[in-house]
Amino acid sequence: MHSATPDSPRLPQRVSLVTLTAQSLRESILSGHWQGHLPGERELCERLQVSRHTLREALQELEREGSVEVAVRQRRRIKLAAKTASKTIRSRAIALISPRPLLEMSPSTVVMVDDLRDQLSRFGFSFEVHVSTACFSAKPARALEALTTRSPAAAWLLFGSLAPVQSWFMRQHVPCLVVGSCAPEISLPSIDTDYRALCRHAGGMLCRKGHRHIAFIRPTGDYGGDLESEQGLREALASSQAAALQVILHDGTASNLCAMLEKALHSVRPPTACVVARALHVVTVLMFLAQRGKRVPQDIAVISRDDEGFLQHTVPAATRYASNTSQFARSVCKAARQLAETGTLPPRAIRLMPKMIRGETL
Repeated sequence: MHSATPDSPRLPQRVSLVTLTAQSLRESILSGHWQGHLPGERELCERLQVSRHTLREALQELEREGSVEVAVRQRRRIKLAAKTASKTIRSRAIALISPRPLLEMSPSTVVMVDDLRDQLSRFGFSFEVHVSTACFSAKPARALEALTTRSPAAAWLLFGSLAPVQSWFMRQHVPCLVVGSCAPEISLPSIDTDYRALCRHAGGMLCRKGHRHIAFIRPTGDYGGDLESEQGLREALASSQAAALQVILHDGTASNLCAMLEKALHSVRPPTACVVARALHVVTVLMFLAQRGKRVPQDIAVISRDDEGFLQHTVPAATRYASNTSQFARSVCKAARQLAETGTLPPRAIRLMPKMIRGETL
C-alpha cells in the first residue's frame, strides 16, 4: 500500500445530509434570514425537506458550536451574529414554491429537486421549499406578499404555477425562475421540456402510421406546458387535411378520466390514438382500454408525453419521452445561481428536448 505524500491531492470527502442541513441553517442565520429565534422543527423540516431526525442532528451540531442555544419551551435562540455590517451582502437562500408537497409530485420531480438541492449547496446556497395552496389561488397577491416578506430569498423557483402567480412575480419584479412554461402573456425566465417540439414529433409519427382521429388527454388548467403540447400536436396534424385533434380534459381523478374516455369512445369519431400528458394517467388509460376490450396498439395507440420509472413495467410497454433529470437540474441550478447573484435574468425560455423511448403501445 502506498503512503500519502505531503503534496498528494486531498481525497474528496462525502458530505452527509446532516452537514448540508447544518450548513444551510448556518448560512441563513448569517444572512439575517432568521433573527432572534429559529422557526419550529416542523416548519424547518418542511422548508428544508429533511426528516426530523436529520434536522435535530443538524441543530445539535449548531448547538455544540455555539451558534444556537435551547431557550424557553425548547425554542432555539440564535447566538451567531448575522453579517449585517455590509449592505452589499446578498441573501444566499433560494426558495422553491409549490402548490403541493414534494412527496405528492412525480418521482422524477422529487429526484430532480434532490439533485438541485445538492448542486446549489456546492455553490454555498441554502435551499428552502415552501408549500402553499393560497399562493396558487386565483387571487394569490396577499399570500405571495406575506410569504416573500416573511421568508426573503435571493431567487424564487416557481413550480406548477399558472398565470396569476407568474403575473404577480412579474409585476412586483421579484427575482424568479419558472420551472415549467410561462402563460402566453407572461414575460419571465423559464426552464422546461420542449413540449411543443415533442408533441409535434409524436403527432407526426401518428399521422405517418395512418391515425386521423387523435386525442390529447390532459388535466384541466391552462398550464404552459400543456398549451404548448396542444400547439405542437395541431402543427403536426395541420399537414394532413383528414387528421383531427380532440382535447380530452379531466380533473385528475381516475373516475373522471374514465368517464371522459368513455364519452370519447362513443363519439361519432372515436380516437384511434391518444397522447397522454401525465405518466400516471397513462396507467389509467391502459387499464381502462383493457377493461373495454380494446387492444393496444391494434385498436388504439397510446403515447405518454412524460416518463416515470413505473412505465417500463406496463404491459404493453409504454412508448414515452424521457427527460434527463440531472441535465434539467444543472440547467435550473445555473439559472438560479445567476438570478441569485445578479438579481436578474433575461426573460427567455430554455427548452430541453427529451429522448423518445419506443415501446409497444405505438
